[in-house]
Amino acid sequence: MQIDNKDNEALALTEQEDKRTDRSFDAIADHFEKKVYGGLKGEIRLAVLRRDIFEYVYEMSQTLGRPLRILDVGAGLAQIAIELAAQGHSMVINDISANMLDKAKISAEQAQVLDNISWHVCPYQALEQQFTADKVEKFDLILCHALLEWLAEPADVIDFFNRHLTNTGALSLCFYNPASFDYRNLIMGNFNLLDKTDYKADNKKSLTPNHPVAKQEVESWLEKHHYETIVSSGLRVFHDYAPLKRGGHNDPEAVIRMELRYSQQEPYKWLGRYLHILATR
Repeated sequence: MQIDNKDNEALALTEQEDKRTDRSFDAIADHFEKKVYGGLKGEIRLAVLRRDIFEYVYEMSQTLGRPLRILDVGAGLAQIAIELAAQGHSMVINDISANMLDKAKISAEQAQVLDNISWHVCPYQALEQQFTADKVEKFDLILCHALLEWLAEPADVIDFFNRHLTNTGALSLCFYNPASFDYRNLIMGNFNLLDKTDYKADNKKSLTPNHPVAKQEVESWLEKHHYETIVSSGLRVFHDYAPLKRGGHNDPEAVIRMELRYSQQEPYKWLGRYLHILATR
């Protein structure tokens, strides 16, 4: 079969569109900050993560008798990492986007911990080259929040974790829940969208990932690499599904309180727009 130049160009364009790369939010850092953390959604997200992570970090630090060494991979605005640095822990913060880390540094300066944090602007795959050359850096806790769904090869990051976690270390994985996309569009009546098997969000501005990782897949990775889940939570288990704001929905403090209450309860936690898993080796 002969293929003319137009067919070759079309094929090349299709292959280019299908080729996945690790996503950087460098070009839309302001949009990211406003969209993700500019309102109640962001407050709910941080409230759940603080509860899950800070309690564990405190207990682990008490057990070890020292501050923890913590790495935040794909940190973005790094709110949780900066708060952990303010608690006295040793922090290494990484992101592929210089613009995102510039925003994080402003927050760190306001918290008076800027100089207590090691900053690395690079893909996580290049981090090892920036660590001390004569030893492998080990961490008591690695944070990986909203990164898996933006990686071209998300399963590969587990090998990185294995190399850089201590034998008693823990992973904090927060990732987009693809089941929530279907459920929200069912509620909103967007059946035409759900019927489009080839639907893709415009990721030039959209923060909806086109290649999310399902809970079952993440759990299979953890099981394969001998991790044990000790905490699992849903982030925004009902807030995003309420198109009509009535009653308690108009009270942000009440919304956060109820989100925290149901975030670890079955079956509600699995409806979260994001899921958080804390797992130990």
